[in-house]
Amino acid sequence: MLKISGIAASAGIAIARAFILEHPDYSVEKRSVEDTQAEVSKLDAALAQSQSELEAIKERTLQELGEKKAEIFASHLLILNDPELIDPVKAMITNEKVNAEFALNETANQFISMFENMKSAYLQERAADMRDVTKRILNHLLGLKFMSPAEISEETIVLAEDLTPSDTAQLNRQYVKGFATNIGGRTSHSAIMARSLEIPAVVGTKEVLSQAKSGDLIIVDGLDGNVFINPSDDIVAEYRKKQEAYDLQIAEWRKLRDEETVSKDGVHVELAANIGTPNDVAGVLDNGGEGVGLYRTEFLYMGRDKLPSEDVQYNAYKTVLEKMEGKPVVVRTLDIGGDKELSYLQLPKEMNPFLGFRAVRLCLDRQDIFRTQLRALLRASVHGNLRIMFPMIATLGEFREAKALLLEEKEKLAAEGTPVSEDIQLGIMVEIPSTAVLADQFAKEVDFFSIGTNDLIQYTMAADRMNERVSYLYQPYNPAILRLVKMVIDAAHREGRWVGMCGEMAGDQTAIPLLLGLGLDEFSMSATSILPARSLISKLSRTDMESLAAKALEMQTAEQVVELVQSIEA
Repeated sequence: MLKISGIAASAGIAIARAFILEHPDYSVEKRSVEDTQAEVSKLDAALAQSQSELEAIKERTLQELGEKKAEIFASHLLILNDPELIDPVKAMITNEKVNAEFALNETANQFISMFENMKSAYLQERAADMRDVTKRILNHLLGLKFMSPAEISEETIVLAEDLTPSDTAQLNRQYVKGFATNIGGRTSHSAIMARSLEIPAVVGTKEVLSQAKSGDLIIVDGLDGNVFINPSDDIVAEYRKKQEAYDLQIAEWRKLRDEETVSKDGVHVELAANIGTPNDVAGVLDNGGEGVGLYRTEFLYMGRDKLPSEDVQYNAYKTVLEKMEGKPVVVRTLDIGGDKELSYLQLPKEMNPFLGFRAVRLCLDRQDIFRTQLRALLRASVHGNLRIMFPMIATLGEFREAKALLLEEKEKLAAEGTPVSEDIQLGIMVEIPSTAVLADQFAKEVDFFSIGTNDLIQYTMAADRMNERVSYLYQPYNPAILRLVKMVIDAAHREGRWVGMCGEMAGDQTAIPLLLGLGLDEFSMSATSILPARSLISKLSRTDMESLAAKALEMQTAEQVVELVQSIEA
């Protein structure tokens, strides 16, 4: 047995077999071969294996997700059996006496390039299908064992160097019981998605990949941040009990599901949830969420090979608004950049993407993308209580320009006879220090603020939150951060505006007493954090927390603030 410590990223206990997620290297070298027939036979064997895999995946997808989702694998099977692809590969092997993987790669790349340069959107999509099929065949030709997260069909714990947003978007909660990564922190996107998916996770272990192999029995302790590899029966039994105890605690919290969030002295605040897909709404309602404080729309753009159409987006937003049945839904416009990339946009690589061409900066430059999203949102607004917010706003000029585009699209829809709600609140994320400092001016023009503490902290402390070597500077309780939060809240309240927080700090049990005291109106967090937060707030007096927060603002270090909070009896 081996115990590895990391960072507890998503609460809970998971016990299952390991699934190693490593993206393989598909690069191939050209080799001369004498026995061309052996190479052709090798290709035929790889095609047959790929055929069996795709038929099984198609059938499983059809049963579990329906005909629409299964169509992609039907198209992959057509490509796999297309003589226009396979015959040229075999001819190249025979005529040029080269290895099968080189011949396949060269031929497929010609088709991919041809499809990508066609004007038809349908044919452009075939490029991505061709690429996926080619990788599947190469898996067998090169002896690779890669399987995408979407193909997991039994209970597993995913182990990886890190999980990209597109990886996490493919995880199936039915089978993925937890995950552990070598790198990352509590605010990395893999950690945030784990909380959204409500699966236990430990990140930043540094060595889980090198110490475990596929099929090993794994325990992920998302409460204390430990991972056990091939634990003894006694340890498994101990953690089964710990799992049961946590389930009992959850059962106690669940008694508060239909209650309002009210402090001990009768002050109501709103507890909302952060979501990434329409499927996440069930978790929001199941955990007693009073709204959606952050809908991360970038996941609509990920895991695909082209931009989502207006109708695709409209249907997603409509679904969320209808499911929330009139409760507020704050939708963040496209926030791509930093560690969230879209390969099909082919954006230039940047030295520091977190400070670069991202979020609203990209949208104001690529108005074709932005206007499509705004139209979809406006059309969906009649189906519920929609609030729209722009991310990464640094100047009043950016907000005004984004708002002007929204109003232009609203006028166009009105001219087309398309109904649009007249009661859409428009706000911004406060995640850049310049915006927090100028909050008094922004408050005159916006309907609300939502403080994005994950980025606000890294920008204020000049410390990349993905860099473990400076992770000690990720300090949500630092008095500098608390002063910025107070500055934003006070400025908004003077203008009669409300303030939410959608960063991870909003669901942090140490931060909640401080935020209650600072006057925060809405706390938005992962759905699983809502009931513990409601339980805590019910035991706190807003008046007492105001005194606590005032003391915290005068302190010198984050450590002093933590000690102060720990000294109160909740």
